[in-house]
Amino acid sequence: MTRTVLTALLALLSHWRRHRLQLLTCIGGLAIATALWSGVQAINAEARASYDAAASTLSEGQFDQLLPRANDTIALGTYVALRRNGWLVSPVIEGRLNGVRLIGLDPLTSPHGLSGVQLDEDVPLPDFLGGGAIFATREAAAQLDTELPVEVSPNLAPGIAVTDIGIAQDLLGQRGLTRLIVIETQPANRPRLSEIAPQLRLLPTQQTADLGEMTASFHLNLTAFGLLSFAVGIFIVHSTIGLAFEQRRAMIRTLRALGVSLRAVIVATVIEMVILAMFGATIGIALGYIIAAALLPDVAATLRGLYGADVTGTLQLRADWWLSGFAIAFAGTAVAATGKLWQIASMPILAGGRAQAWAVRTCRARGLQVLAAALLLVGALLLAQFGTGLVAGFTMLGCMLLGAAMALPAFLDSAVRFLEARSQAVKPQWFWADTRQQIPALSLALMALLLAIAANIGVSTMVSSFRVTFIGFLDQRLAPELYVFVEEAEASSAVEAALVANADEVLPLYARRENVEGQLVEIEGIRVGRTYRDNWRFVAAESNVWEQLQRGKAVIANEQFARRVDLWVGDRVQLAGEPRRLAGIVSDYGNPMGQITLGEGFYNALYAEDRALRFGARTADPAALQNMVQSTTGLPDSAFVDQREIRSFSIEVFDRTFTVTGALNILTLTIAAFAMLTSLLTLAELRLPQLAPAWALGLTRRELSRLEMLRTLALAAMVCVLALPLGLALAWVLLNIINVEAFGWRLPMFLFPWDYARLSVLALISAFLATLWPAVRLLRIAPNMLLKVFANES
Repeated sequence: MTRTVLTALLALLSHWRRHRLQLLTCIGGLAIATALWSGVQAINAEARASYDAAASTLSEGQFDQLLPRANDTIALGTYVALRRNGWLVSPVIEGRLNGVRLIGLDPLTSPHGLSGVQLDEDVPLPDFLGGGAIFATREAAAQLDTELPVEVSPNLAPGIAVTDIGIAQDLLGQRGLTRLIVIETQPANRPRLSEIAPQLRLLPTQQTADLGEMTASFHLNLTAFGLLSFAVGIFIVHSTIGLAFEQRRAMIRTLRALGVSLRAVIVATVIEMVILAMFGATIGIALGYIIAAALLPDVAATLRGLYGADVTGTLQLRADWWLSGFAIAFAGTAVAATGKLWQIASMPILAGGRAQAWAVRTCRARGLQVLAAALLLVGALLLAQFGTGLVAGFTMLGCMLLGAAMALPAFLDSAVRFLEARSQAVKPQWFWADTRQQIPALSLALMALLLAIAANIGVSTMVSSFRVTFIGFLDQRLAPELYVFVEEAEASSAVEAALVANADEVLPLYARRENVEGQLVEIEGIRVGRTYRDNWRFVAAESNVWEQLQRGKAVIANEQFARRVDLWVGDRVQLAGEPRRLAGIVSDYGNPMGQITLGEGFYNALYAEDRALRFGARTADPAALQNMVQSTTGLPDSAFVDQREIRSFSIEVFDRTFTVTGALNILTLTIAAFAMLTSLLTLAELRLPQLAPAWALGLTRRELSRLEMLRTLALAAMVCVLALPLGLALAWVLLNIINVEAFGWRLPMFLFPWDYARLSVLALISAFLATLWPAVRLLRIAPNMLLKVFANES
């Protein structure tokens, strides 16, 4: 049996030796598909590793914490009082040193392994306490400018340095403590926190920000684009394998007739596919590493700008992502080959070599394909109506795209039949009839083109709609010409007095974070005035929302919070132990956190100890106002920011956010063009028996070449027409379903006809370039090659 399988395998592999271009396209398609998938997974794996390191270093998600109620530091005496009364807490000091987040810890009281530096394993305890060393990653160590020794520790999160708390106090010039970590096991008879330190509040573990959860939707979007790109690449493999099986049907018939069992043929074919998958996956993973390394800096900038998550800019070879690359490559190859294996297994021995038998099987498969497309599209509609959650949203998206792709050949066949029926002359009739005959062989490449164009239309519509809305949102929220930030509560009153004396309108902003309706939200207090009334736009609101807010009769929530807790205008929200009326829902694009807004008087009544640390000021001359306030208060230049700076920075962050998705869109369109090129090249030899009679009847090779190019462009144009509604449907799903589930807010959808026209032109250019090489080969083909078609005619 083993020798028979080996013989069959050698016979099958001999096909690739005679058709090296097909071998190149098969391995190339699999490599490109695997490269995009493994590249995305490498980026995600690096980000998650950074999140884990951050959680280990910052205690996020591990321990309860004590924070000051006011925006201030914790006095050393408060910490001593807590320790003396049985509270097992560990002090932490944080601050910025040359752009690096410096964290000071007490190694004698902090939980084991919290710092990311394993004491007594990586570093002896005496060295940490008295050695004066700072521990950081290699990138952070290069940024620090200090005379103290800096040790490189790979276990730390990027952008963070750790040292002893005493050293941190000296370097930061800070006497107070930033926060206190509450050890998991506490004495049962310890006094209540309100009795010892009423100025502190307890932040439970579940309320602590989890970077992994906050960025989950971003990484899920990347994974979805990686899967889409992989699907487009697998179309290349499917097309090439299908053509290889078509060309080897006589070989398979001969092997079976010589006594090779069906099982041996199938086993040999499976081994052949495994070999191809291994080569393609290996090349693809190497390309994926290059892609990930090129895109990772933009991803790191995106996550830092949107979520404040520090992700290392260097890529490591992690087993999870390259193993997933091999796994999906083998899975994709199996999907591409399963249909053809089933055709071989289900046909009689001597039927496999006849074209009619394969055509009958193909016709049956086409009917099943149309049925499957209808079922997928119906499933997408049902999920849109009844599905909930992010996974259901992406499943619906997948059903819609795959169903539309599978229905494409039937649509094209109907369109070409219509054009053929309307043609009067012989040449156009032959052209459309021949085009209809080529649709099955080109269907996979055309499906790939459809998905690539639709993805480009959908994502560009989403991003452009987001950008239009986001810029309008910035203009509304950043209406004050000057912003002033103060670090200490004691300076708040002086700054406000200076602004009131010189500005047209002063807008103090109070803020704190608390748990409301089971969600960690930011509670803001604002001074209701003309600026807010003129510039804020509501998703839903009562007619007298600003009057209710000013009188303290109601509150405003952002859309994220309202959707997460399933509350809307007119409902009640539990705030400070009392139900408060929700009078308005405001858009808050780009904010991952829920937010509740109160009027200034109501906020001060609930949180009298808080002081405004941010101020917006309306003025015709921001520079003059800044000089006046500085002369009165002595604030540094860094405390002042005008609207233009914030606006330009926000737009820059936004544009960098979608750099990765834009790159993936370009790659999918490139892969689609490559899929079409490979299909046309592999079909070139099979087309000779169909083109030779037309040549013999008087069509020149130049005319045939021109008609071949026109055929491809006509099919590509039809695909563009069908891709437009599919892309717009994709955009609608992304904006109204995926975005709501992922971020908690809905975006308005805008149309951009010029972008769609430009994209269609690019798609046609891609199709033209794909058909150029096969057309040139046909133009240069020797006449005797065409004459050979008639050699066996009687």
